[in-house]
Amino acid sequence: MTQDDLLFLVLISIGLTTLALFSFRLLRRDKRDNRGEWYEGPWDDDDRHRGPRS
Repeated sequence: MTQDDLLFLVLISIGLTTLALFSFRLLRRDKRDNRGEWYEGPWDDDDRHRGPRS
């Protein structure tokens, strides 16, 4: 096995791993329960009055 063959195998394995991880993230994204990310809300608590009541 020459150095070119080894480089080819490494590049192919990196490409396949990247493709697998990318497709896994896309497929996993569709199966959510329509909630946003952890930083996207709900921000109902921001509407309530804070501090002493007048």
